Amino acid sequence: MVLADLGRKINSALADLNKAPVIDEQVLDGMLKDICGALLASDVNVKLVQRLRTNIKAAVNVQEAGAGINKKRLVQKTVMDELCNLVDPGAEPYKPTKGRANVIMMVGLQGAGKTTTCTKLAYHYQRKGWKTALVCSDTFRAGAFDQLKQNATKAKIPYYGSYTETDPVAIAMEGVDKFKAEKFDIIIVDTSGRHKQESELFEEMKQIAAGIEPDSTIFVMDGTIGQAADGQARAFKEAADFGSIIITKMDGHAKGGGAISAVAATQSPIVFIGTGEHLHDLDRFEARPFVRKMLGMGDLSDFVEKVQDLKLDQNKTLMKNLESGQYSLRDMYEQFQQISKMGPLSKLMGSIPGMPADMMAGSEEEGTKRLKRMMCIMDSMNDTELDSDSTPFYTQPTRVVRVARGSGTSVHEVEEILSQYKRFQGMVKTMGGKDGLFKNMPTDPRKMKPEQIAKMQQSMSSMIPPHMLQQ
Repeated sequence: MVLADLGRKINSALADLNKAPVIDEQVLDGMLKDICGALLASDVNVKLVQRLRTNIKAAVNVQEAGAGINKKRLVQKTVMDELCNLVDPGAEPYKPTKGRANVIMMVGLQGAGKTTTCTKLAYHYQRKGWKTALVCSDTFRAGAFDQLKQNATKAKIPYYGSYTETDPVAIAMEGVDKFKAEKFDIIIVDTSGRHKQESELFEEMKQIAAGIEPDSTIFVMDGTIGQAADGQARAFKEAADFGSIIITKMDGHAKGGGAISAVAATQSPIVFIGTGEHLHDLDRFEARPFVRKMLGMGDLSDFVEKVQDLKLDQNKTLMKNLESGQYSLRDMYEQFQQISKMGPLSKLMGSIPGMPADMMAGSEEEGTKRLKRMMCIMDSMNDTELDSDSTPFYTQPTRVVRVARGSGTSVHEVEEILSQYKRFQGMVKTMGGKDGLFKNMPTDPRKMKPEQIAKMQQSMSSMIPPHMLQQ
């Protein structure tokens, strides 16, 4: 991901600090030099870097620190706090309210991925149970309405736009009025992408805002924009007075420090980050979990949210089976379906503390193919076999041969699935029932006890078939 290189460099600097036998002024300065150099190389604004260095030096006075103070831990905590302060302006973003129409206006540069982000945001709220809709008021870019229409159709989200109307203000107002009348909870308005020098488009943006009176204006910014982020963000803040930021393209290998600079320049909070091209590639942003993830420490917030979104506890049949100690091949098949809905496996596993960040590097596409292949094999099983605990395959081995032929695979692959089922059966029992992980999933994952984290890590590592992690 973007900023991963920055995270590695900061980790390296902290590792060197840990190796030092004594923490003195020279060691601290050497660590700060490495961290500040890494931030500057990632396009973080030089003034921000200087401020971070000054703040750390002021907070960590190694000469005056008492003998009983763990200086290494103090330095590490201070560095973490200051990195969090870089991306956390302390301002609260707008939170939609149930029972009324919440109008969100999206603004940003051309090519920042704004139209795609509109659909992702609508899809995010739709999964949470909100009634969402999209309005395309971009009449400047050819094909903008077609793109939004295609994305919205794929996500099954209602949309509004026009091929004949040329006035973006009129389209925006008509669309918002239409969806307000139909009692939609969240109405997201896509506007034309623009550059800070395009005064006419900026005036148009102001007119749209005056017409629809949005509850929240969100600035969509390309995470790879670099040093230009500061100026662009200030220009949009002045014209649109946006309340929050969504950073896109955070799955690439660009420097990404411009995102940090934009937050400092506008004192506006980041609410989401885009991490890919798919509908589910939009992650809620929180400063400390973000920094932890950047440093390769993992954080359970995203993982817990994804699991809760699946509403597995509402699958009464599965939960009833688990509580009574029953678990069939059909249950495993349904679990594979749920896993596939949770998004890319590498992102899911990377959210769990203690899981190596690169555990599935390079195997994403292959892992997804293998999961689909396993489900394809199970599609060749009959109802009797799917509803069993795999016993029929051992008492009548010819069933294995039949399933292999029916799915166009080998006997060995069918036997692998049966073996996986046995492992999966024992693991899933720990996740269901009155004491299971799903029933006791905390609202705030930061309050999880170490033993809960360890249990979840063990369960999730068992949940992914081992051969799916092979490269």
